[in-house]
Amino acid sequence: MTKSGLVRMAVFEGKHIRKILHEGEWWFSVIDVIEVLTGSDRPRKYWSDLKKKLVSEGYVEVSDKIGQLKMLAPDGKMRLTDCANTETMFRIIQSIPSSKVEPLKRWLAKVGKERIDEIENPELSMERMKSLYEKKGYPKDWIDKRMRGIAVRQDLTDEWQNRGARTSLEYAILTNELMEGAFDLKVEDYKQVKGLERENLRDHMTDIELILTMLAEATTTKLHLDRDSKGFEPLKKDAQEGGAVAGSTRKDIERRSGKAVVTSENYKGLTGKERKKVKTG
Repeated sequence: MTKSGLVRMAVFEGKHIRKILHEGEWWFSVIDVIEVLTGSDRPRKYWSDLKKKLVSEGYVEVSDKIGQLKMLAPDGKMRLTDCANTETMFRIIQSIPSSKVEPLKRWLAKVGKERIDEIENPELSMERMKSLYEKKGYPKDWIDKRMRGIAVRQDLTDEWQNRGARTSLEYAILTNELMEGAFDLKVEDYKQVKGLERENLRDHMTDIELILTMLAEATTTKLHLDRDSKGFEPLKKDAQEGGAVAGSTRKDIERRSGKAVVTSENYKGLTGKERKKVKTG
């Protein structure tokens, strides 16, 4: 069986739906789709009842069609989540009374086709991501940094995978070592500063926060390569040192500017009039 990976957030009518590349196609979080379609504040209970309904209607293989795949949960940890590919998701949402069913079916079909296009031309994925950020109101200079940051992060996680990091917990620990070194904050503490829950922390960073994150990750990648580090403990040591390099830079910036780098400012403050207020404020 092909290994799963490449967890992403997709957006349907302003709502986030988690998706993951599994066996060469996109699989979607069933709970997220149900929440989007129904607006229920108990999507897991809705899904439990719906599974029974599907079986009673003759879709007895529903359990076999659902995959338990690891996705980022609201608590910031990678947890097993009920997922379905496009074909199975069509069958599920057809049983949900909602005016959004048909638009969502078209959206799912489009996302599935996009994956085929991206395999043939990986640059399309980056272009679509840039377009998404533009639609959400991010400024171009911020988007350019975010795109570069994604590439730097991918280089680092590729090295982790090749050098012995195996579990989502190990990836989370390594990331926390980086962030603590750079910002004196673990990821969850950092998200609390910005008032975030399920949102992606990096999507709410300011320009300088993104740059420092890239510095920490690029330095860590260089240390891995220069030292030919292998195994979790050597990788962790490199991550601590890579984070410390960015942390020293952050402290120097703070000393010279007299202001803290880490702030509660998030993407709402990076767009439109609110961004102008931040600049002139």
